[in-house]
Amino acid sequence: MKTDLRQSLLRDGFVRLRQQIPRDVVSMLEETSDGVLAAVDNETRSRTKSQGSMVRLTADPRFADLVVLPQALSALAMLGYRTPAFSDGYLISKPPHSPRLFWHYDWFAWKERRSHDPEPLQVALMYYLTDTTRANGCLRVIPGSHIHHNELHDLLAEPHSKSLAAVEDPGNPAFGDRPDEVDVAVDAGDLLVVDARLLHASHANTTDQPRTMLTLWYQPDLDSLPPAIQAQMAAKAHVAPDDWPQEARDKWHSILVSYEGGADPIGRQLYQKLPDL
Repeated sequence: MKTDLRQSLLRDGFVRLRQQIPRDVVSMLEETSDGVLAAVDNETRSRTKSQGSMVRLTADPRFADLVVLPQALSALAMLGYRTPAFSDGYLISKPPHSPRLFWHYDWFAWKERRSHDPEPLQVALMYYLTDTTRANGCLRVIPGSHIHHNELHDLLAEPHSKSLAAVEDPGNPAFGDRPDEVDVAVDAGDLLVVDARLLHASHANTTDQPRTMLTLWYQPDLDSLPPAIQAQMAAKAHVAPDDWPQEARDKWHSILVSYEGGADPIGRQLYQKLPDL
């Protein structure tokens, strides 16, 4: 079973682990998320109506428990990653009657040959706080697109542009249907592990309720990455605020990515096919 799940991640670029998060933890995350989202202003929502409200997890110290959640770290260990590093995380809430999230990838170092190997360089741990369906904006993915060139790669420009976030052109291929896409509907309490290179999007939320999730980014084997990528991971890492309780800061920083070498951060690169040798 463990081997099958690992092979699914390497082959497809994602894996669903059912009912990994205890109900009391889901309830705590719901309560905390509702409080954080109440402070998001309408102007911000209008600028990001495709992805919805997007807030750093450093907004509340209770999210520190999620960084070192035993069930999540055990899941990563089961997949073969026993010493992960954490870099950053976000609360993302898709409001009622909001449009699709555009197709995109979340990786940046495409000129590195290591970025085209099956082993993930960065993974997202995604926690949905409600059951997801096609109607309320479940995830859409193109299996295998993390390591194989896809026609959609050639149609995408900047994957996180302001224009896409504001849905200025709904006819853009980034919002369209794809013949090889699959829906990934999950239940609250499930854990999704997603390779950062995977092409993914979401359906529109056509319901009267928000669809809220939390995404935490981990580097499964930081020390194996090229120095410039390690430097970039450290540069983008979210540090716990000074006014957090010490216990929460300790949890957050216990596996926070760090880099002490001399390489410069690699910076964002757009997708390109596997470079020639």
